Amino acid sequence: MILWLLFYNFFKIGLFTIGGGYAMIPMITEVVVEHGWLDVETVVDFIAVAESTPGPFAINIATFVGNHMGGLPGGILATLGVVLPSFLIILLIAKWFGKISDKPLVQAALDALRPAVVALIAAAVLTVAESAFLLDGEAPFLERLDLRAVGIFGVLLLLYRLFPKMHPIVLILIAAALGITTFGVLPMVLPLLG
Repeated sequence: MILWLLFYNFFKIGLFTIGGGYAMIPMITEVVVEHGWLDVETVVDFIAVAESTPGPFAINIATFVGNHMGGLPGGILATLGVVLPSFLIILLIAKWFGKISDKPLVQAALDALRPAVVALIAAAVLTVAESAFLLDGEAPFLERLDLRAVGIFGVLLLLYRLFPKMHPIVLILIAAALGITTFGVLPMVLPLLG
């Protein structure tokens, strides 16, 4: 049953998400949390790993979730589910798009899709940011803000702005080193010094 659910849900995600992998994040989060497969924090961890590995983000995240829930067959079926709709649709579009792409109605539809894609990506950013920067609990926003995570984000953003040609792998390695230091080593060392 889980294998069918993985294929079916990722097929729906692939069919109804316009804008690529990042636009899928809200739908993936909703599906896996609704089914009780993963919590939001685990989804964010999977997003980080999917973004850090080679290959298209949508395929990576579908593979990770599918494999987590259904082993190798689950990974294969979730990946097939997310890829199949766009593959079939692009085959149809490729046949006719060249003939209709300059039509005013087609251009109007494309103009409307651009802000929709931005909105979906912004929603995904907010979901990931909430998990990355806010501690659990019911306290007011500023009391829940994890200043360590915000600091790491600031350092990485500054590095990327100063060195825009920096390879993403280097940035990921710096992030890992900062995370290990900030969340792993310092909490162990500071009590010894205090």
